[in-house]
Amino acid sequence: MDPCDRGTAYGDGVFRTLLVRDGRLVCWERHYRKLLSDCQAISVACPSRDTLEAELAWASEDSRRGAAKIIVTRGPGSRGYAPPANPKPSRLVSVGPLPSFPQDNYTEGVCVHRCRMTLGFQPRLAGIKHLNRLENVLARSEWSSPNFAEGLLLDAEDHVVEGVASNLFVVREGKLHTPDLSRCGISGVTRERVIDRLLEEGVPLRVAAISWAELVTSEEVVLVNSLIGAWQVRKLESHTWVRGRWASRIRSWLDESEV
Repeated sequence: MDPCDRGTAYGDGVFRTLLVRDGRLVCWERHYRKLLSDCQAISVACPSRDTLEAELAWASEDSRRGAAKIIVTRGPGSRGYAPPANPKPSRLVSVGPLPSFPQDNYTEGVCVHRCRMTLGFQPRLAGIKHLNRLENVLARSEWSSPNFAEGLLLDAEDHVVEGVASNLFVVREGKLHTPDLSRCGISGVTRERVIDRLLEEGVPLRVAAISWAELVTSEEVVLVNSLIGAWQVRKLESHTWVRGRWASRIRSWLDESEV
């Protein structure tokens, strides 16, 4: 990549990560719509769907199963923060092996770390998968033990926002809750898929701020993203949860529908 590229210099761009299964891009239409929306949010021209499809097909031709990544930046620019008058966006498409997750993450649940790093409020960038991910990098550096499968990020007001690399759902009194991401956090495609299915099934859903107290007194906590599917949280600090039904139910929804 050009050393003058604004994605490298300033994180001036967006990205998507998606699953390749049996040589197919899972939920490609959703991912492309989100990529297009995120590009529009920061005023960067998005590559055409046909172009990205062709490049992803080429990159994944030797991989029947893997993790695809698309990075789109504003392209090269001169020194300084001012965007170029006539930007020439850059893109990087890659496909690599899937991370290997222990089977116990699915059958028994996972232990997670409460991160000391807190998320700052920036409504204009909230929900966007932009390249400025230093908060997540620093949060992930807080643990090295394999006992922790993920970390939870809170905001400055002690509301639970997301996992370091995942979105979350909380079950309280039979109703599902997911954090409001209008001030910070990433709105992932898997979160969107789960919300759509809950609405189709008529399952009560609340999208709102979730306090730490509400989280730790909930009946279940479920983490989701495109690569892991869904994991139930088993342990968080001194708080433990028995195995519930929602993580496996969400996994079955994600497996049966890939659109």
